[in-house]
Amino acid sequence: WPSLPNPFASREVDRSQPVLLKAIVDLKVYKAASGNFQVLVDLEQSARGIPLLLKGERTLFVAAGTVDAEVDFSTIDRGAIEVSADGRSARITLPRAHLTRAHIDPDRSYVFSRKRGLLDRLGSVLSDNPTSERQLYQLAEDRLEAAATQSGLVERAEQNTRAMLQSMLRS
Repeated sequence: WPSLPNPFASREVDRSQPVLLKAIVDLKVYKAASGNFQVLVDLEQSARGIPLLLKGERTLFVAAGTVDAEVDFSTIDRGAIEVSADGRSARITLPRAHLTRAHIDPDRSYVFSRKRGLLDRLGSVLSDNPTSERQLYQLAEDRLEAAATQSGLVERAEQNTRAMLQSMLRS
């Protein structure tokens, strides 16, 4: 039998434009430490007096991401570097390390469970994005950043920066 192509088969056409390089920025920061974090976000939205079975939503979201600690070398001025008279030692006053914004890894983050009430399910039929995870990502970023401030990451970054500079200057 001759093989005829299916005239109703779906096909995919990628009409994306080429990538446009908008800017190149020289980095002046040293990434001195990085923390990997994970958080379970348990978010419930409900209406008072109406059971969750009818109106409301509860979502369990597992978010994994990183927060970096950096030292900005661009703020070091000439007065921050003191070289001894014999040129064999130096004293450098470094700026404090700071934490970057949390970066959630979408490949390691996922919705573990989502329960929606009947009215919410019916309403999502008319919505462009019925199960948006934007709020979940924002909550997870806030929690990762809060955890990073208490983790000792800044102190570790400052130790790593000192060790790197001492090793580099000794050679």
